[in-house]
Amino acid sequence: MAYVITDTCMKDLLCVEACPTGSIHPQPGEAGFAETAQLFVDPEGCIDCGACVPPCTSDSIHAPDDLPEGKRHFAEQNAAYFGR
Repeated sequence: MAYVITDTCMKDLLCVEACPTGSIHPQPGEAGFAETAQLFVDPEGCIDCGACVPPCTSDSIHAPDDLPEGKRHFAEQNAAYFGR
């Protein structure tokens, strides 16, 4: 049950710095970083620790069960970004 990033993501990278497993992508220097509108959580790498949530200044990261109505499809979008 990996955390999910939604479309309000500002790509400020604070969550990337907080993630102990490096499961949030794309990161600067990776292909697609400039073109991608938001960051995504790799569902296979996420350990569900929640470390990414407090530093998120845009309230864009949610546990799957806590996704706001109308944003539940972002769980699939995060997984799809990683081909999962």
